[in-house]
Amino acid sequence: MKGYALLGGPTDLWPQNIQAQFRQAQAQGDLIIGVDRGSLFLEELGIIPDLVMGDFDSLQKKDLAQIENSVADIRYSNPIKDWTDTELMLQTAFRDYAIQNLTIFGATGGRIDHFLTNLWMILNPAIRSFASRLTFIDQQNLIKFFNPGRHTVTKKGIYPYIGFAILTSIRDFNIIGARYKLKNYSGDYPRVFASNEFLTGHEQFEISFAKGMIAAIYSKDVDRFHNLS
Repeated sequence: MKGYALLGGPTDLWPQNIQAQFRQAQAQGDLIIGVDRGSLFLEELGIIPDLVMGDFDSLQKKDLAQIENSVADIRYSNPIKDWTDTELMLQTAFRDYAIQNLTIFGATGGRIDHFLTNLWMILNPAIRSFASRLTFIDQQNLIKFFNPGRHTVTKKGIYPYIGFAILTSIRDFNIIGARYKLKNYSGDYPRVFASNEFLTGHEQFEISFAKGMIAAIYSKDVDRFHNLS
């Protein structure tokens, strides 16, 4: 079983087909999750989540009551806590529901502290074991995470670019068979190798590294040649 989660990030940064993606997932019997205000957003999209998690401090009482009347599994968190609602949700989804992987919407954009919290939670030892099974999606980006080893990176049609964000110290990072190659890079601070591309006619290339954590960021422009006039 797969999982699909909606967080409370800005709705204007959702992919245009988000409702269709959730409806298809629900029809397939996948786990639908709402986190805090994302729970209400799902109901407003006409989708009743299977699981919701949060302290629900971003909801009015009437909205929380609506969710409590419709959702079978509600997990309440204490507003004063060491874990974020999203971190608690990840542990619940993977451990209690034994999902194979999880696609998360609403994790990026808006408040920068929220976005960085969602990005850097991947480095939490309790979360890191799930990292390779997570995908973040918004209007312009799809983010996947890699642990050390050799990996095949597969093209995703709507994204012409792919960048690699080094989240920790890294050892012997290689990009093999992409437009811009890299050989045996090592470094001790976060760095982004941006705007790489797949070779024409090729659907994949490889990366490898011996130590660290990398986020692969597939991306596209909304309006590349936009101007103000």
